[in-house]
Amino acid sequence: MTQSVFTSDRLTGGGTRRRGLWLVLVALALLCLLGAWRLGPSVPGLALVAVGATILSVFVLTGLWQVIRARQRSGLLARMAGFLEHDVAASLVVDDVGRVAYLNRTARARFHPHAPVMVADILQDVFANPSSVVARLQARAREADNASEDIVTRKGHVRLSVHRLDPEGFLWRIEEIGLGPARAHSGSGLPMLTVGRGNTILFMNDAARDFAGERARSLVNVFPELPLKNGGFNLALSVDGPRNCLVHEAEHSAGRREVYFLPMTQEEQVVEAANAAFDALPVAVLRLGRDGQILRSNRLARRLLSIGEEATATLPQLVEGLGRPIADWLAEAAEGRGVKTSEFLRVKEAEGEVFVQISLNRVEEADGYALIAVLHDATEMMNLEEQFVQSQKMQAIGELAGGIAHDFNNLLTAISGYCDLLLLRHEDSDPDYADLVQISQNANRAAALVGQLLAFSRKQTRRPEAIDIRDALADLAHLLNRLVGEKIELAVEHDPDPWNIRVDKRQLEQVLMNLVVNARDAMPEGGEIRIETSNRSLTEPKLCGRVEVPAADYLKVTVTDHGCGIPPERLQKVFDPFFTTKRAGEGTGLGLSTVYGIVKQNGGYVFATSEVGEGSTFTLLFPVCHAAPAEAPAPEAAARLPVPAGDGVILLVEDEAPVRAFAARALRLRGFTVIEAGSAEEALELLQDAELPVHLFVTDVIMPGLNGPTWVREALKTRPEARVVFVSGYAEDALDDHKGAIAGSVYLPKPFSLNELIDTVQMQLQ
Repeated sequence: MTQSVFTSDRLTGGGTRRRGLWLVLVALALLCLLGAWRLGPSVPGLALVAVGATILSVFVLTGLWQVIRARQRSGLLARMAGFLEHDVAASLVVDDVGRVAYLNRTARARFHPHAPVMVADILQDVFANPSSVVARLQARAREADNASEDIVTRKGHVRLSVHRLDPEGFLWRIEEIGLGPARAHSGSGLPMLTVGRGNTILFMNDAARDFAGERARSLVNVFPELPLKNGGFNLALSVDGPRNCLVHEAEHSAGRREVYFLPMTQEEQVVEAANAAFDALPVAVLRLGRDGQILRSNRLARRLLSIGEEATATLPQLVEGLGRPIADWLAEAAEGRGVKTSEFLRVKEAEGEVFVQISLNRVEEADGYALIAVLHDATEMMNLEEQFVQSQKMQAIGELAGGIAHDFNNLLTAISGYCDLLLLRHEDSDPDYADLVQISQNANRAAALVGQLLAFSRKQTRRPEAIDIRDALADLAHLLNRLVGEKIELAVEHDPDPWNIRVDKRQLEQVLMNLVVNARDAMPEGGEIRIETSNRSLTEPKLCGRVEVPAADYLKVTVTDHGCGIPPERLQKVFDPFFTTKRAGEGTGLGLSTVYGIVKQNGGYVFATSEVGEGSTFTLLFPVCHAAPAEAPAPEAAARLPVPAGDGVILLVEDEAPVRAFAARALRLRGFTVIEAGSAEEALELLQDAELPVHLFVTDVIMPGLNGPTWVREALKTRPEARVVFVSGYAEDALDDHKGAIAGSVYLPKPFSLNELIDTVQMQLQ
């Protein structure tokens, strides 16, 4: 072996410079002792004796340590040399800076070195300018323990593999697999097939030929049960009979793929080459006992589970989340049940959230069955599933919020309507007048709260228009300054020429007020709230958090505070309805959920970032509208005139009895003739009387049986001159679900007041 090892102080100890240093120290010690002999038994002489003895002691101890370390390294190198000497691939051992310490027989015959050289000098004979490749591969191997790279040269295909060695150095393997017979010897003793279209075997390495006993022509001659289970166990036909093999397929171009397979043996003796092949498998694999004890693991499995090579843990100690004892699952798999399905589990000791998909197979052994677990990193898939579940939850809560809002709007319509009727019979001086005003005001506050629910469920009535964000903030500035108080400064900064957006101005104001109020509450000691607007163009989709924002032009609005911040575990819940960090009575938990609903309803995106103790930033992205803002309407010259007495016949269709009773009474007080119906079917039955004159239909949209638009279309076939007023606790968009709006109809949202009802009816009858 002396011919194959270069004498190098990097991996074997010693070296010219180190020997020169020891000679200097020995000379210095001898000079001290000689000086002490000349001085005799005096104080300086004794001091020189002590110094000389100390230097000699250090020299002896350090020399012994270096000898022991050199022998250890020499032994390690000798064992590696014995293992690598007959490897068919050129193998080199180099130090940390790339200097060659050992070449095996194949490398010596291929490169013919005559003195210690750098690995880059060796590779110079294979391809040009190898220095960057050497540095890149060794850096990757230093971080991940191994690295490989395929390089195509004019002579063929070269595969470089680098493995990190402890305590220092690297093992390089150079496989020229595109050059003649070298390809037949590729791999580390791991059988490999190259398979083309139609499962034709194009190439078998020596290990695969030895396994099959012949040069097979088709994949079915080696694996009778196709298709192969990639990453799982497949039955293979070996020269000694059927064998269970762990298979990995790697796709290549032109319809070709490489099939690597590891035959599983029943013998307890495992040679070093088999261990290396198992550890180098490109799929994470565990060999388990029936109780889940990890008997063997490869490098990818250990990295995925965050365990060491000598770990003796059991699988139930490393993963969780099955929903039942993992030991029961393992026991069922050992009995042959449940091996066809995989489970998704969370790794306990991993940094962050790491999920694995585990498939179990059993293999027969002398004392029964053992388990083979094949692991795949499922973190990304679980994150996608979590996003889907979150979106489904938000959609379900939105539907619930919309339904609750509809029922509350019916109640509030009746409450505020009867309150209006009572106010008609009381003068300002009446003792009950103030109480009735309080009832009306609180009903309006409840209606605003219901509006927030509708905004979250994206069912709020919208009146979008082109808006210049500078004008919108200028109109809102006075109110925002009053909201934040004297201890907080509100700063607004605009893009020099911001793009216009198309939104409901009232909703935009509500969004900004909610964000500013939250920022104010986060800074009880005062500070600055900054609102910034800017133009943002995305030329390609961008992933923001868990949402992909499409490529388009956006107006970006940010609201930033320097308050207490939001902890990471709460940041993901801030847009959930009724979630609040405030104390009882200080907030409803609907502010940010309303922001979320309104922004989504207007086609935008909202994101939150925060750091505890530093503050929070809420970012809004609105699609750009290139239309110019509409001119503001001129103010009315005079106040609204009193509503005169009505004239006409109205068919009122409402399934909620309190709302119907209030509306009918209010219309009759104004002189209208009102015909009531509790359902669409009842209304159509009344209209069968051709002698019954009806000038106006006032109908609810959503009712049991036929809905409002459906029965109105049927009625207009015989009474085309009738006008229509739709009322509903849902948004006006609900009409779009019923084959479009009816020409000439108007929409009156609940809850409505007595005057709003009368005004709408009179407008339709004019």
